[in-house]
Amino acid sequence: MSFRVVNTSPLDPVCVQWLEQRVDLKDCDHRDQQELHELLGSADALVIGTYLQVNAALLDLAPKLKVVGRAGVGLEHVDLAECRRRQLPVVHTPEANTQAVVEYVVALILDALRPRPALDVSIDAELYLSLRRTEVGQQLDQLTLGILGFGRIGKRLGAVAHAIGMNVIVNDVLSEKELQATVDYPFQWVEKTELYQQCDVLSIHVDGRPENRHLIGSQQLSQLRPHCLIVNAARGMIMDESALVQWAQQTRQQGGQAVLDVVDPEPPSADCPLLELSNVRVLPHLAARTYPALQSMGWVVRDVWSVLQGEQPRYPAW
Repeated sequence: MSFRVVNTSPLDPVCVQWLEQRVDLKDCDHRDQQELHELLGSADALVIGTYLQVNAALLDLAPKLKVVGRAGVGLEHVDLAECRRRQLPVVHTPEANTQAVVEYVVALILDALRPRPALDVSIDAELYLSLRRTEVGQQLDQLTLGILGFGRIGKRLGAVAHAIGMNVIVNDVLSEKELQATVDYPFQWVEKTELYQQCDVLSIHVDGRPENRHLIGSQQLSQLRPHCLIVNAARGMIMDESALVQWAQQTRQQGGQAVLDVVDPEPPSADCPLLELSNVRVLPHLAARTYPALQSMGWVVRDVWSVLQGEQPRYPAW
């Protein structure tokens, strides 16, 4: 039997070649609604990336669909309840980009706290010495890292931070006892209020479930130290944009900073107020963009193929 797989994600070429040897593969830009809707009518499988919304309306267009494959981790744009109701398997790659995201977050923290301007033009001795006097950073082993969300990425980030010498405090839906059994380094589980009040760096790693929308708003931001560095490489919807703008304006002189790899919506609008703030840095959702991570996410096709073959996938989402 020849299966038709519709792919809306820019998969690694190696993964594409592997899949093409087994199925009738049709690539489609998720923004081309007309072509996508036409292809879904004959699709046995759908492979998606970050942005396509898989909901009841879309699934109604795919009566033959046997599996949805998410090339990545987050599943907030997939209606899992609806897929379960239809007995439609969903597979993803929850371990694919952990290392990439952790490396990226550490780099963002260092970028923010350890200024290092490059000498791309010749400068005189006076300016050279001036830079040495003024470009003085903070030392990470003197700081407390607060990790909001202690899953795969949060745990790996905590390990790196501990190795550097940072004090690590965390908050998660799981208890401290449950979490301590999963890592081999010391950390302290604290309530959210204590996490916000004690951290010098707040790194956010919760998922995109609806109840996490605007999890960080005016009340939470008011509890942060005015010099705090906020790093969000999780989901843009977690941050209340207007509250963050106000916080950044109020704390600019005290050293408050925010580095956002994700915003809501993506891409940000031309008049997004965050783009105008000198102490807010907005990046184009690059945390998972390493060659190994992209290929690992692309290997969701193996689980897609397993389901099509009637076999148990390695990473079912429900």
